[in-house]
Amino acid sequence: MFSSRLSFDLTPNRLSAALARLRGARVEIDDLTESNPTAVGLTYPPRLLDALATPASLSYQPQPFGRSAARQAVVDDYRRRGFAVSRDRVVLTASTSDAYSLLFKLLCDPGDEVLVPVPSYPLFEFLASLDAVQVRPYPLDFHGRWAYDVDAIKRATTPRTRAVVIVSPNNPTGTYLSSYHLAPLAAHCRANDLAIIGDEVFAEYVLDAELPRVSSVLAQREALTFGLGGLSKSLGLPQLKLGWMVVNGPDALVKASLERLELICDTYLSVATPVQEALPSLLVDGAAIRSQIRDRVTRNYRSVMARAADHPSVGVLASEGGWYAVLQVPAMQSEESLVLQILERDHVLVHPGYFFDFPREAFLIVSLLPRPDVFDRAIARVLARVEANE
Repeated sequence: MFSSRLSFDLTPNRLSAALARLRGARVEIDDLTESNPTAVGLTYPPRLLDALATPASLSYQPQPFGRSAARQAVVDDYRRRGFAVSRDRVVLTASTSDAYSLLFKLLCDPGDEVLVPVPSYPLFEFLASLDAVQVRPYPLDFHGRWAYDVDAIKRATTPRTRAVVIVSPNNPTGTYLSSYHLAPLAAHCRANDLAIIGDEVFAEYVLDAELPRVSSVLAQREALTFGLGGLSKSLGLPQLKLGWMVVNGPDALVKASLERLELICDTYLSVATPVQEALPSLLVDGAAIRSQIRDRVTRNYRSVMARAADHPSVGVLASEGGWYAVLQVPAMQSEESLVLQILERDHVLVHPGYFFDFPREAFLIVSLLPRPDVFDRAIARVLARVEANE
């Protein structure tokens, strides 16, 4: 009766079952997987959302790529970051996930492949499957810190490959695409008729990177490229449901892409009018939220680095950006057993490395978003539990 696109195992795993049981018993859990910026004590400007109530929001004038003023606001925000983009090449979407779905429809026939990095966030498999697309992993390179490996991308490319996903900085490893790797990546994609999908939603949260060597996929025009962003991460406003893509590359390919995207977007018209009307003021007034997030994740990253220094068996892997940290711990037991112990005995929730397809054990992934008091208390418990298990 049901589509094979949904042939996932929907049985709750041991970790989610244990978490539900503890929450049902009203046990207080320190959540180091928290990815919702609205739930971590940030201060939002009191009148930030007033622009959603403008009378212009009552007028429905559908535009496939979004209203001109909203698209111009995206152009202005890229200019703030040092990138010149054209309003005609900006496409508004309901979210980054929505953008992926539009691009899979644009680029792929059923059964075609997109290359995705591992380790990385597990959302790609679900998004691709819902559009009858296959994901094919390519490994990041690790020598003390993670890095994109163009040779690995070349090896993973097959005749069914249609696009390469670059997440910069990657979630959760914090890996930026470097200027050094951009040119050979673009050359490979151009030579093999592949598009680059650059997910850059965490781009402004630099933790430990030399900015001159950090690049954007939009810094080249050799390959057809789609740069993704949105309010969820850049302003900590996931509830407003607005993302965008910028199309770049050879003019003929950009023109052909936009013609087809216009048909797809006109079919769905997924972006709400009020958030489009509010976007210019949101991008200006919401900068204070971005600054708070940057300060918070930097502070917590430094905290976990300092605390782990007193636990020689735990290594915090170098991260260039984003809002996650990866802890490498002794593989004395399975990651699942360890995270269950931490949850059930210490009442702290962390992600196991296998959730992000780490190639081996044992890794723990923690969010850097929680309030400092919660973060420090929870990290202390995690480190103590790892030490107790040695």
